[in-house]
Amino acid sequence: MNTVLVVDDEQQILRALQINLHAHGYQVVTAPNGAAALQAAQTHAIDVVVLDLGLPDMDGLDVIAGLRGWTEVPIIVLSARHGSFDVVEALDAGADDYVTKPFGLDELLARLRAASRRAGPQAAEPLVSTAEFTVDLANKLVMRKGAPVRMTPTEWNVLELLVRNPGRLVSQQQMLSAVWGPAYAKETHYLRVYMAQLRRKLERDPANPEHLLTEAGMGYRFQP
Repeated sequence: MNTVLVVDDEQQILRALQINLHAHGYQVVTAPNGAAALQAAQTHAIDVVVLDLGLPDMDGLDVIAGLRGWTEVPIIVLSARHGSFDVVEALDAGADDYVTKPFGLDELLARLRAASRRAGPQAAEPLVSTAEFTVDLANKLVMRKGAPVRMTPTEWNVLELLVRNPGRLVSQQQMLSAVWGPAYAKETHYLRVYMAQLRRKLERDPANPEHLLTEAGMGYRFQP
């Protein structure tokens, strides 16, 4: 059963899609704004995102950018914006499909099926190992030297975002938006604090990290 994240600030649409998609065999997670959408994508195993562009706290294009910073989950834009420029802009930002409001349920279901086919079967959650520690993404568990490492929810969210992007630079803005929300996109000191905590818990030499690396002025990188 695929899980769909529906992002829309209109409660009637959220409720209608939740009922109708569930009736057609989907699990449904809803979010009324961009910050809640980014958080939900981090905390749930999402297979497809249905996203309205006109959100109260941030533009839907920024949500697409935030998601594309760390995941390739299919994104179907569901928007009242009909112009060809809007469609092109959304697709260029990383959306996979575009449906204009008002829309028919049959059309949306067909788009969801197509997106799921393109995405292919979902791989099992990986077990990521380094010389110092192991991260079990499925069970949200970190082990070091055979013992579990206690993680706060925020520490886990920061670590998970990096581990899901091995070897790739994750920008400061992407991390802050995904973990704390877009309102915190300039609070880079949050990242310094939490990265220091993670290094103390996981690195052999926290002052000279081998796996949780800083790219000065840009972001952070997980090196397995």
